[in-house]
Amino acid sequence: MEHNIQQQIEQLYKSWCAETPTHIQKMPASGSDRQYYRVSSASKHAIAAYNTHQQENQTFIDYTNHFEQQGVAVPTIYAQDLEANLYLQQDLGNQTLLHRLEQQRGKEIALPSIVRNHYEQALAKLAYLQTKGSEGLAVEKHHKPAAFNQQNMLWDLNYFKYCFLKPSKVQFEEQLLEQDFHTLADYLDEECDYFMFRDFQARNIMLLQEEIYFIDYQGGKKGPLQYDVVSLLFQAKANLQPQEREDLLDYYITQVSQYITIDATAFRAKYYAFVLLRTLQVLGAYGYKGYFEQKKHFLESIPYALQNLKWLLQEIQFEVQVPHLMIYLTEMVEYGLEQQHKKEMKADRLTVRVQSFSYKNGIPPDPSGNGGGFVFDCRFLHNPGRYQPYKKLTGRDAPVIEFLQKDSTIDAFIAQIKPVLAEAIENYIERGFASLCINFGCTGGQHRSVYSADAIAKFIQDNYSVSLLLHHREQERKNWKN
Repeated sequence: MEHNIQQQIEQLYKSWCAETPTHIQKMPASGSDRQYYRVSSASKHAIAAYNTHQQENQTFIDYTNHFEQQGVAVPTIYAQDLEANLYLQQDLGNQTLLHRLEQQRGKEIALPSIVRNHYEQALAKLAYLQTKGSEGLAVEKHHKPAAFNQQNMLWDLNYFKYCFLKPSKVQFEEQLLEQDFHTLADYLDEECDYFMFRDFQARNIMLLQEEIYFIDYQGGKKGPLQYDVVSLLFQAKANLQPQEREDLLDYYITQVSQYITIDATAFRAKYYAFVLLRTLQVLGAYGYKGYFEQKKHFLESIPYALQNLKWLLQEIQFEVQVPHLMIYLTEMVEYGLEQQHKKEMKADRLTVRVQSFSYKNGIPPDPSGNGGGFVFDCRFLHNPGRYQPYKKLTGRDAPVIEFLQKDSTIDAFIAQIKPVLAEAIENYIERGFASLCINFGCTGGQHRSVYSADAIAKFIQDNYSVSLLLHHREQERKNWKN
């Protein structure tokens, strides 16, 4: 079978450029059943796609031709033989936006500026694709129904129920869960004439000579604008921070407003309900492709998706009421993260979580389940928050940093802490421990604790090979709720 496919690829390639391929290499499998081959000859190169789902092939080709005519950056189709389930397309290289993010981020949690620019470029092009770039696209020719409607949402929710929720061993009442599924789908269902990419995530965004290209959009149909934005900004493996998501959401709204009139308040009202829907859909996919098909990278994404869901359940007040679903999801998240913790306890790499917090809101719990770690009280230090010029600033702002360094003993305080933490970290690494928490608290979690947490995080990053997680709890909460 494989030999026949490569023979057909050779024939199609020769018909395209009149050159015999000198190299045909099968590419690693992705989430779909499509097979891709990198093909090259003396002066040309291309990607060959083999897919036995003929309607999907036709959809991809038709969509690609339309988008290309509309100025959307997609791979050019060079040749096709749909009877042989083959087509040739432009080779966009190997660099996805997710690869670039993982390469540039390194040990940092924050989104590197160069990658942030790529995300903005992707969102700007998405805004055009959803509106002007898809005008006249015959979606109904390829998909029935042509719109992402209530039925599609219920299919996704049941995908989650059978492929992830049931395997998670959470007990639930089927009828009550179904009622909440219908309530959520009813709330989100609305007529839209925009193009919904359907799986707009960083693995489907390619970087070629620093330009953004889109791939894998053949599942797209008419649907709400929010869904694709959610798919990108809440992609589990990308692990974007809450404020980064908010900033990028604001950027997207300004971009799409160039093409259509948009009510930003109404858009945001349903945005987080779409986050919930999309998160459940991807968990269903991770369960099926990870647990049943044993595809490793889907299994690796599950903990990130559970953390997204945990944040959503804790921080967002939904307009739509789905109480039973919320109870079941909370139990599922707790069980899933507990199981993940058991795996991490066997890990070779120590994870150090450094956090700032306000004592008014309590000491942060240890999410690893160990129930321990260091807590340092910064309230005895001279507080810049007592003075009007610094009240709206944080320990990351230059005037506050200058105040703390000149008018407080904070650097001496940090210097005394470093040897204690160094001994603990080195001991934990030697003994193969998986997790260590280091917390800094002050009155508001804004000035002294933020400065101290940043200083210790830099000390750890500069001296130890660990997985470092840095969070400023009160600042993140404030940003989420603004």
